[in-house]
Order: sequence, then structure tokens, then C-alpha cells
Amino acid sequence: MLLLPATLTSREARVTLRMLQQALQSEGSEAPVVVDAGSLQQLDSAALAVLLEIERLAVAWGRAFVVRGVPAKLAALAKLYGVDVLLLRPEPALAGSADQRKPAT
Repeated sequence: MLLLPATLTSREARVTLRMLQQALQSEGSEAPVVVDAGSLQQLDSAALAVLLEIERLAVAWGRAFVVRGVPAKLAALAKLYGVDVLLLRPEPALAGSADQRKPAT
């Protein structure tokens, strides 16, 4: 699991992206790329850019991508920029939950 820092603005974006890329490469797994944004308190649109780049790498490596613990401000920015469908997808295991299944006949 990749952890986002408490602050991710344009000042921290380059260093944060480099650290996340290194962590992602060292995982060397085929499991989904899970990013925990729960600690994120101070952010700007650079946080979206970092997440989009990690999502791009995950897709390029054939891995699913999930962001957990999304703060309201990050969700609002993602929706504003129209990237919420890329970044804020439900986790694959939750996609077929019982609420979505048809009842047995």
C-alpha cells in the first residue's frame, strides 16, 4: 500500500511522486495498487496529478488502481476536474456487492 503524506501541494508533488514510484517499483507485485489518502490534509490540484501518474503506471503494468480514505477536498477537486471516474472508483472486491445482485427466483 502506498501512503500519501499529510501535505501534497505543488511544492511536494515532485518528491512525493518520486517516492511513490520507487515504492511501486519495489512492490514488484501483480496485486492492485492501493493508495491510502487518509492522512492527506493539505492539498491542491498537484495531488490529482500525482495520483493520475500513479494510476497511469499501474495501468501500464497491468495492475488495478484504488484510492482509499479519500478526503472530501480531494474528492471535490477530482469531480471538478472530471477525473473522479479515474481516481475514485470502488474497489474491485466491492464492485459485485450483495446490494447489486439480483435476488434468486
